Amino acid sequence: MKLEGKAAAITGAGSGMGKAIALAYAREGAKVVVADINLDAAQAVAAEIGAGGREAAAVQIDVRDQAQAQAIVDAAVQSFGGLDILVNNAGVGRIIPFLETTNEDWDFMFDVNCKGLLWCSQAAARQMIAQGRGGKIINLASQAGRRGEALVLAYCASKACVISMTQSMALALAEHKINVNGIAPGIVDTPFWVEVDKQFARLLGWEVGEPKRRFVASIPLGRIEQPEDVTGAAIFLASSDSDYMTQQTLNVDGGNWPG
Repeated sequence: MKLEGKAAAITGAGSGMGKAIALAYAREGAKVVVADINLDAAQAVAAEIGAGGREAAAVQIDVRDQAQAQAIVDAAVQSFGGLDILVNNAGVGRIIPFLETTNEDWDFMFDVNCKGLLWCSQAAARQMIAQGRGGKIINLASQAGRRGEALVLAYCASKACVISMTQSMALALAEHKINVNGIAPGIVDTPFWVEVDKQFARLLGWEVGEPKRRFVASIPLGRIEQPEDVTGAAIFLASSDSDYMTQQTLNVDGGNWPG
């Protein structure tokens, strides 16, 4: 098992890609802090991990709050004796025409997607530095961070910020043997994309389900991405296999974006 003896913390782990990564890490031998704004969802994932014979702790967290971000690290230390891996998966998005984007829209997406990532990463990095054995930080970006989209300006900008933050954090933490990398998924079959489909349908005047169908039809591998499709990259970036890799963001999107 690639993560035997490691302690990992994953934000937004109550559902979707975060849940899939948490379960995959547990199968690879990691002890997992399941962090989510929805405590019931976090506890359900932690219970599923426990039922599989692995250790997990559930924490309720709003990543926008620095004290709550620190609570993830504290939970890892108290439950498992330290922290080796952080996955910044928590994220939000809204589909909004450029001229209708408000200050509240902008702040909401950047506060969660970027500022929350900063607070969690700072707390994790301080613990990893104190431990003196290095660590891994993995940030969930998006193919939206690789390009602009007319109806998704703020979200695209926030995910481009995640890619840039990944690069800067990697350079800042390299001397401490902390690798920082990212994953850029594409169109993932999660509750998030159910809502995205509805928002696109409303703005484009299409039937609900039609935006998702058309977007999926453009994917070279011919199917929508499943949350489990990101777990291979997430395990690789958390394991010793990626020890000589940092500052990179891997596209895991079915070939949907070549950059």
